[in-house]
Amino acid sequence: MEKLPNEVKNTLGTLQGKGFQAFVVGGCVRDILIKRTPEDWDIATNATPEEIQKLFPQNFYENKFFTVTIQTESSDPTLQDIEITTFRSDAKYGDRRHPEKVEYAKTIEEDLSRRDFTMNAIALTLKGDLIDPFEGQKDLKKKIIRAVGIPEERFQEDALRMMRAVRFSATLGFGLEKDTLKAIQENAALLKEISQERIRDELVKILMAPRAVEGLETLRETGLLQYILPELLEGYGVTQNKHHIYTVWEHNLYSLQYAVKMNWPLDVRLASFLHDIAKPRVKQGEGADSTFYGHEVVGTKVTSQILSRLKFSNKDIEKVATLVRYHMFYYNVDEVSDASVRRLVRNVGVEYVEDLLKLRMADRIGSGVPKAEPYKLRHFRYLLEKVALDPLSPKMLQINGNDLMKLGDIPAGPAIGQVLDVLLSEILEDPAKNTKKYLEPRVKELLLLKKEELEKLSVKARHDREQVETRRDEMTKQKYWVT
Repeated sequence: MEKLPNEVKNTLGTLQGKGFQAFVVGGCVRDILIKRTPEDWDIATNATPEEIQKLFPQNFYENKFFTVTIQTESSDPTLQDIEITTFRSDAKYGDRRHPEKVEYAKTIEEDLSRRDFTMNAIALTLKGDLIDPFEGQKDLKKKIIRAVGIPEERFQEDALRMMRAVRFSATLGFGLEKDTLKAIQENAALLKEISQERIRDELVKILMAPRAVEGLETLRETGLLQYILPELLEGYGVTQNKHHIYTVWEHNLYSLQYAVKMNWPLDVRLASFLHDIAKPRVKQGEGADSTFYGHEVVGTKVTSQILSRLKFSNKDIEKVATLVRYHMFYYNVDEVSDASVRRLVRNVGVEYVEDLLKLRMADRIGSGVPKAEPYKLRHFRYLLEKVALDPLSPKMLQINGNDLMKLGDIPAGPAIGQVLDVLLSEILEDPAKNTKKYLEPRVKELLLLKKEELEKLSVKARHDREQVETRRDEMTKQKYWVT
């Protein structure tokens, strides 16, 4: 077994040194046993909160559940706060989430009996001994998630445990023990009594898990999904047209699967499985020629409603809804103009364009095509960068036509444009010259030239600028492997 961190050993040692019992408990013990790095540390003890506070002056205690958080001087963020909870037993849960009454328990075994799953009901001593009254180690070896005691009672106490079971399954790759699975299916409706914020937090953890798709499928199979995302279920079994080989439900999941594979952020994952959420509502006809006109527009509204209901931030709602709205953008190589690309960027927002392209790739893979980024999409990336580059124009200069007229005491005319052409050519050759200290004396020199000489320099300058633009465009094309 892995050695306990010094911060944890010191905490256990301090409690035991004063005659108290102390054990490492919960998810950190589970993680140690399956050789994962714990994300946080919990200790259970028979010391009261007041006694814990006396032993550890650096603490805060602002709850009704006998949990004191002590602060260490560790450089490891996961060890800077350690939660110490007095042995406790929970009475009736009135709101399916929090116990109405919390009482002190006498033993570690009694404390472990109130926990959710056997794999989380194991205690570890300072010496390395395990206390495992519900055989959680056996379930860890079998890779199954089993409720402690009677599953129905555990879920009626705290209905969110049903989603936690699915989350652990998606995170760890474990299966649900048959009685635990049956109890979830029979009690799924209890999820209606849980706050949307709590449901959102568990959903996010499932979506960010390595097996997020399996997690969503399990939510559907257990009946939980209808109380979380009933709109998503509308696509189950709904066939598509000749451009798709999967049902709407399957397509949404396969799109998400690619986003997970690429380790893309939450916003892209949300958009990946919500982008076609409205297809069942707008479908016309059946078979290869069925249509889904306007599904992206309707989907934008549905997506906003879903994320608002789940209490996502306004920023997340705006971004995901925008990605859904524009995921059908047109990008045929010979038909997309610079102007249409600029218009798309203006509608979507520069900061969202890259994620829109990621969504498009996930959408393609979810449709059953072999390549996420074909030539057309690479060409579109090239156009995006091309229109994003600052145009090579006299506006880049630290001097303008009005400055020239004042410096040379001359009226507006062809000479002004010719001088600016020459100056632009020179600063493209040497950007360090783009200062008024260099440009103003140079303007005076150029205005002293004969008309024919200035015209000749101007023609050469425009030619040089065209060559720079051509080279820049060629380099951008090479970057995206387009012609």
